[in-house]
Amino acid sequence: MDVENGGVIAAVDEGDTTRFGPEVVAKLVRGSRGSAERAAAALEQSDAVILQHEFGIYGGEDGREVLDLVERLDMPMLVVLHTVLRRPSTQQRVIVEALAQASQAVIVQSEAARARLFEAYELAPELVRVVPHGAPRNVAAPTARAPDRRPVALTWGLLGDGKGIEFAIEALTLLGDLDPLPRYVIHGRTHPRVAATEGEAYREGLRARANTLGVADMVEFDNRYVDRESVLAWIREADVVVMPYRSRDQVVSGVLVEAIASGKPVVATRFPHAVELLAAGSGILVSHEDPVAIAAALRELLTDEAAAARARRVARRQAPRFFWENVAASYTDLCIALTSRAKATS
Repeated sequence: MDVENGGVIAAVDEGDTTRFGPEVVAKLVRGSRGSAERAAAALEQSDAVILQHEFGIYGGEDGREVLDLVERLDMPMLVVLHTVLRRPSTQQRVIVEALAQASQAVIVQSEAARARLFEAYELAPELVRVVPHGAPRNVAAPTARAPDRRPVALTWGLLGDGKGIEFAIEALTLLGDLDPLPRYVIHGRTHPRVAATEGEAYREGLRARANTLGVADMVEFDNRYVDRESVLAWIREADVVVMPYRSRDQVVSGVLVEAIASGKPVVATRFPHAVELLAAGSGILVSHEDPVAIAAALRELLTDEAAAARARRVARRQAPRFFWENVAASYTDLCIALTSRAKATS
């Protein structure tokens, strides 16, 4: 919850001992109505409030405690919906619609999310704006790949079986004739919720699959926890980003935005956000759970330099829209417009 010239309200669990920076002016503690009063008081001098919404952030069933805070605010507010469920429960629908009624603008991060919002919820169309998910500026100068350098296909992010990495590993069995052989690099730790219930079973299953299929020499795992600059360096090194996700419903992908903001060609399954962004030509869409299609797409982008160059050019043209500074400017302009309108009508 970010307020220009005001500060940040941190949503935390009771007993949380995280040491925040000076930008955090109050805490919204799950299960504490008093903290909602204190958070609202901390925002009294703010001109506008930007509320970041995910159902799991706030206290109460489905995070309904966020409404305790919102009902105490009397300045313009815009709400950013990070998740737009296809089939929300009755309470989830009530929460989102109440937030929309209390807001002067509702932000979603893709056109796919906007379309789904109107399918699942009742709210005024004129409230809704699309402001894309942001990413760091990470476009490096293009360089020719050395003939003996193995091309790199990259998947990164928290691991769990929804990533569909097993299908990309199977696709490698159809690329064994390439010279040099590609490297499929999988960066990321196991998702904490997955690790808590299943340990490293998914990662170890992927290793076993690569060994069984005879492509272990093409697959590399890196589960180190690293800083953001290291992740950006990995993306710059990659020739192709691979997103073999199982999901048919994902309307916003931060990984996809980071890939485009880095000017990289993408191979992705046809989840909604990928269909939206890659339609311009910055990558190749493939069917879900289809190793043959993944292999064909990788072969094209790793062996046909003209095709890869076209995809890179399109990604570079798309990239500035997602740079954080440009996304921030969109929020700033919107907040200025909302506060000016509020002053004019007061």
